[in-house]
Amino acid sequence: MPVISCRQAWENMTEATSKGSVRNYTQELDMSDFLVETELFSKPVLEAYSAWNLEREITDSQAQYFSDLRGGGQGDYRTGMTAKIHNVIDCLTQYPQSKRAIITISNFPDHNHQSDDQAKCLREIHLALTEKNELIGTVFFRAQASLIFPKNIHFIGSVMTEVANGLASKPTLGNLFYLATILVSDRS
Repeated sequence: MPVISCRQAWENMTEATSKGSVRNYTQELDMSDFLVETELFSKPVLEAYSAWNLEREITDSQAQYFSDLRGGGQGDYRTGMTAKIHNVIDCLTQYPQSKRAIITISNFPDHNHQSDDQAKCLREIHLALTEKNELIGTVFFRAQASLIFPKNIHFIGSVMTEVANGLASKPTLGNLFYLATILVSDRS
């Protein structure tokens, strides 16, 4: 599988979902540039959503960007995120070869399947260090709307950046293996 840019992945997803949904979509992404600006997601919008999901304070002007079209409650991953990131940093600091540096997104072990807000699309982010001092990862999505991919990949890249900055070795961002159980065009 070739490694492609995040923008190329969004373009591929958009083309693939123009014909309908796609089951078990996979791709390997180069995370050195995870900014994918679109009509719906400008850089300030992406930065606001990532800041929110990293449990940072956002301004009133940033809050105005939030909407159901941009993901609604399904895209709210912030609960406990600071502690989850610190846990991964601690794991990779103490055990650089660990296979346990995982961020689990769903905070509802027995979620209500009738609640969109509890059915988070992003499920897990697995992170690891390579011998070349790169931070690499694997991400699992229950579902991904190609329209919303720019927001999700910006958040994942922001998480990877936070982890890399928290490690003494200051790894560069490497590749991300991306898996979505179902890929759709939008949230309809």
